[in-house]
Amino acid sequence: MTVRVLLADDQPLIRTGFRMLLNATEDIRVVGEAADGAEAVRRAHELDPDIVLMDVRMPGTDGVEATRRLTDAELSCRVLILTTFDLDEYAFAALRAGASGFLLKDVPPEELISAIRAIAAGDAVVSPRITRELLNRHAETLSPGQEHGQPDPLADLTPREREVLFEVAAGLTNAEIADRLVLSEATVKTHITRILGKLGLRDRVQAVIFVYENDLRRS
Repeated sequence: MTVRVLLADDQPLIRTGFRMLLNATEDIRVVGEAADGAEAVRRAHELDPDIVLMDVRMPGTDGVEATRRLTDAELSCRVLILTTFDLDEYAFAALRAGASGFLLKDVPPEELISAIRAIAAGDAVVSPRITRELLNRHAETLSPGQEHGQPDPLADLTPREREVLFEVAAGLTNAEIADRLVLSEATVKTHITRILGKLGLRDRVQAVIFVYENDLRRS
C-alpha cells in the first residue's frame, strides 16, 4: 500500500526537501503541498491524503488550528506535526486538537519515514519521554477532574484494560507494558485497540490526554 502524504509548511525549500526524501521511498508519495494551515485543510479535502505532514507554526492559520479543523471534519487523514522545539507548546496543543504525534524538523530521514508508516498503520508517534514531559509541563492547562457524583469515564473498561490504560498514560511502550503486566505485546496491542474503541479515541496519544483531562492519574 502506498501512503499518500500532503506537505504543509510555509517554507518552499523545506517542502522541496521533504518531497524529494519521501518520493524516493517505494511506499510513500507526496500528493500535494500547502503553504499554510488554511490551504492544508482545503487540499486535504481535495486530495484525501493518508497523512498530513504539518508544520506547527505557520503564518495565518497555524498547524494547531488546521489540525483542529481536520479533526472536526472527520476526514480519514491523520496529522503528523513538525516542530523546531522538542517541548513546543504549539505541538502539545496540536496533540490535543487531534494530531497523532510530532517530530522535530531535523529528525533523521529514516525516523521520519518510519513515523509516517507507523501513523498510517494507526499508531501514534511521540516518545514516552516527551509525552511525560509535555503532560507534566502543561498539566495546569488541562481540564479539571470529574466532579463528585459524575459518571465514571472508565466504566466500560475491564480491570485489565484500566491497568493498560494507566501504563499508556505513564508513557510506557507496548513492550514495557507487556513486561510490567506479564502479558504478550500482541495482547497489550489488543487491549489498547479495545480501550480506544470503548473511549472513542483515535490513538494512544489521545488516550494519554484523556487520562490527564479527566484527572484519572494514579498516585
